[in-house]
Amino acid sequence: MPGILSEGGLATWLILAVSILGAAIFVERVLYFHRAQINLSEFLNGVRTVLKRENIVEAISICEATPGPVPRLVKVAILNRERGREAIRESIEEAGTQEVPRLEAKLNLLANAAQITPLLGMLGTVLGLMQVFKALEAGGPMLSVSSMSHGVYAALISAAFGICASVLGHLSYNYLISRVNEIVYEMERASTDILNSVLEIPSLKK
Repeated sequence: MPGILSEGGLATWLILAVSILGAAIFVERVLYFHRAQINLSEFLNGVRTVLKRENIVEAISICEATPGPVPRLVKVAILNRERGREAIRESIEEAGTQEVPRLEAKLNLLANAAQITPLLGMLGTVLGLMQVFKALEAGGPMLSVSSMSHGVYAALISAAFGICASVLGHLSYNYLISRVNEIVYEMERASTDILNSVLEIPSLKK
């Protein structure tokens, strides 16, 4: 691999650097989403059971002990339980608008990496062809094929490497976006469920 990168020239090393950055972002986001993943039904059932007993402190403790954006939304709903349905809904929506940017953090960098790598590959191709024309100008009619092969090889390596890096970047980005959508769906589902559960607290129904 180092030999191929060297043959490809500067552009391939730039593509590698951008690809490493994209890979680091992908791994960090996968681990973040993994930590944020919870058994939604089990969590909501546990909180709902505690709220029916009017044990607010324990319900909040469950939320604080559970990682991820969903428990934080549920905690906000519980803390605003005495303000009425509309106020609770607004507080949940406000908290949700703060959670979504956290989920989408750094994804724009990964998208940019996927878009930049084919351009870098194209740059490497142009630089390789420039080497070919420079060799043609220097060698004249007696120029051998081997004298041009280095530039052609560098151009092909850069183009191929840039395309491969771009494909992997787009696949990684689309996967992470799908995970964000899944978590946002869980947030919406939990918001509706906890809103109804909070309003069913016996002391609030009196």
